[in-house]
Amino acid sequence: MSVRTSIQKIKHPVPHLTLFYDGFCPLCVTEMTKLRKLDQHQRLLLVDVQQQNALAPYPQISKQAALTRLHALNQHQIVITGLDVTHAAWSLVGRGWLTAPLRWPVIRWVADVVYLGFARHRYTISRLLTGKARCEQCELKQ
Repeated sequence: MSVRTSIQKIKHPVPHLTLFYDGFCPLCVTEMTKLRKLDQHQRLLLVDVQQQNALAPYPQISKQAALTRLHALNQHQIVITGLDVTHAAWSLVGRGWLTAPLRWPVIRWVADVVYLGFARHRYTISRLLTGKARCEQCELKQ
């Protein structure tokens, strides 16, 4: 008598957005924590670029570029950056209306310039807002 074992493949949904963030930045981690809590349909995959080998599966994303400006891959594996990532992520969790004005034509240019300044000085801004400039490895809260 033989026993047949069927193995079912577990299908993992392809994320709508794979978002690369700085896990040493308290403000960045705070935003990722909020996104994770709101992501009830598991459309986001959050990747901490500070983790060793985190970018190995993503040769199109360089760590230096991801630390300079927010990067993401959409579900078609197209790289998007900056506030386009922010708006895409918040839209996926049902809060895109909060970031939509940042993508309006006249405001977009100014918002992108301000964002680059924020990204460049995020540790200083974090220290001013949270009292903590960096952490060895901030933890995403569940």
